[in-house]
Amino acid sequence: MANSFDGLRFQHWQVEAREDGILVLGLDRAGESVNALAQDVLLELDAILERISLDPPKGVVLRSLKASGFIAGADIREFREFDARGTTDDAIRRGQQVFQRLSQLHCPTVAAIHGFCMGGGTELALACRYRVASNDPSTRIGLPEVKLGIYPGWGGSVRLPRLVGAPAAFDMMLTGRSLSASAARAIGLVDKVVEPTVLVDAAIELVTRGSQHPFKQRMTAWATNTWPARQILAPMLVKQVARKARKAHYPAPYSLIETWRRSGGGIQSQLSAERRSVVKLSATPTARNLIRVFFLQERLKGMGGKYTGPAIQKVHVVGAGVMGGDIAAWAAYKGFEVTLQDREQRFIDAALTRAQALFAKKVKDDAKRPTVIARLKPDLAGDGIAEADLVIEAIIEQAQAKRDLYAGVEPRMKADALLTSNTSSIPLTELTGHITRPAQFAGLHYFNPVALMPLVEIIHHDGMAAETQQRLAAFCKKLDKLPVPVAGTPGFLVNRVLFPYMLEAMTAFAEGIPGPAIDKAAVAFGMPMGPIELVDTVGLDVASGVGGELAPFLGLPIPAALQSPPEQGKRGKKDGQGVYRWENGKAQKPQMPADYKAPADLEDRLILPLLNEAVACLHDGVVADAELLDAGVIFGTGFAPFRGGPIQYIRETGAEVLLARLKALQASHGERFAPRQGWDSPALRSDAELVG
Repeated sequence: MANSFDGLRFQHWQVEAREDGILVLGLDRAGESVNALAQDVLLELDAILERISLDPPKGVVLRSLKASGFIAGADIREFREFDARGTTDDAIRRGQQVFQRLSQLHCPTVAAIHGFCMGGGTELALACRYRVASNDPSTRIGLPEVKLGIYPGWGGSVRLPRLVGAPAAFDMMLTGRSLSASAARAIGLVDKVVEPTVLVDAAIELVTRGSQHPFKQRMTAWATNTWPARQILAPMLVKQVARKARKAHYPAPYSLIETWRRSGGGIQSQLSAERRSVVKLSATPTARNLIRVFFLQERLKGMGGKYTGPAIQKVHVVGAGVMGGDIAAWAAYKGFEVTLQDREQRFIDAALTRAQALFAKKVKDDAKRPTVIARLKPDLAGDGIAEADLVIEAIIEQAQAKRDLYAGVEPRMKADALLTSNTSSIPLTELTGHITRPAQFAGLHYFNPVALMPLVEIIHHDGMAAETQQRLAAFCKKLDKLPVPVAGTPGFLVNRVLFPYMLEAMTAFAEGIPGPAIDKAAVAFGMPMGPIELVDTVGLDVASGVGGELAPFLGLPIPAALQSPPEQGKRGKKDGQGVYRWENGKAQKPQMPADYKAPADLEDRLILPLLNEAVACLHDGVVADAELLDAGVIFGTGFAPFRGGPIQYIRETGAEVLLARLKALQASHGERFAPRQGWDSPALRSDAELVG
């Protein structure tokens, strides 16, 4: 067997012919830190498999030679190019053909999985006869294609239901969730789970001994894929999806279910149906925009990767309220030594109780939890200031209170430590005046809830050192947060764009339009929740405070409900009562009359102020470019990802079209709808390629 590969050198694959007649194929993609299935990687694999099929060995083991993981999936940069050139069909056909060749080899094949195994990597593993995975926590197996507006198209959507049964397969494919090795074994996706050190040995043993799923698993796999079962299960799956996503916004899950429901016949006809469906989806605006959002996310992730200076290790947080306490808990969870200070011990204790709940949820291993808990220390006297590399101030939104705090904190800090504020709207010029080291001062604005919201705004000012931003971006990277650098003007980016939208919602509510009707209009556009529910979630007190800062700056009138702070006990979700009544964390929205019809211009009234302000932010240089603006608004507000961000939505809909609608609102509802400066920008009229 060794002879047929002697003298052959491949760019991405290494072929090891063992004495026992088993071939080990190791993937080490040239010039990249991570294995992805680019077309040249697939073509090379195809050539290797063709040789193997002519003279089959005793068995084949596929493994990764990268320390960082198995295979991250297809190369998405390439897919973007295929879409632009109209060659997606060829690329999908090629992947299907290579994996089909692998699945038809006349010898046992085993995928040895350690680390991440995503998308095309999982589809490659599914084309093997067996799969073995390491029990390392980094091992995660998933099919996240639905998050890119498509679904597995290299045979994965055909093979997975046949292997593990439809319910478990669709749970993976419709959510894009990844599984640990043990969870993958429980559903029959993986045959064996072993220590990382014996992974290849275990794969070789599977080649020689084989493995069979328990009878119950085999029966489920067969029974849930029969024609009658597909007709019964498909509508149930559609119902589940419909609770989370609308067909008009996210067609991929619906298309996946429907293709599976009606595709019978042998594997070739099922693969053809899969390919046609995925090619069609890949050309939808949803897929193009979600792929764009993927690259925006990669760009933000990359911001923290270039810094090589002294790393932040110890963090001191002042203010143990909801935000400060949660910022401290998340940093401790992510490996930082954290001290938490407040005026009174009872505030710190409440934050520590909330932190315990976070750790219980996130740290599944009971043995590891005490170490995480020990990293978060109460610090009433503020002794941690002297040791900290980073101090985060998270006290009330009052400029004077913050300035007084800095005067006491700064003299106690290390020479190279950074001081930051979690202010959500105060311009940095109001805070920097009394600071002795402005180069090491910045805004570091998290979003509520800290554990769920991926964005952190790094707010810069004229006196800030470039290194401060780089250091903070590297800190965000370690926190698994996405940093976006923004100017220190009122509201920064996210709150400034969101505020006119929330304000208009409250204005419409004051006019007598029911809250549920307003929320429904925003959700129909694609927002994750309605603006009235959002005001309640953020808190009427916070919304009122932000209003006081932002309304004068934006020249907008404030509706009565937000002009003064709400009564105690009626601040929204946190009190169980705001605009809505809240029970168990859910808004109890009043029933609307069955015959109620919302005003025809309601959606425009909500969305256009947001777009108008996004245009103004771009014009004012709040962020460096349109891509960063879209990224910030998507990851900071949940703005409909399938629309690609506010600027991308303006490009797709047409700036002139939206401008005309804005002027119509100005004529009928008043000057708050007057177009802001920046609508003439070329950035609104061409799909400028991503920068960086």
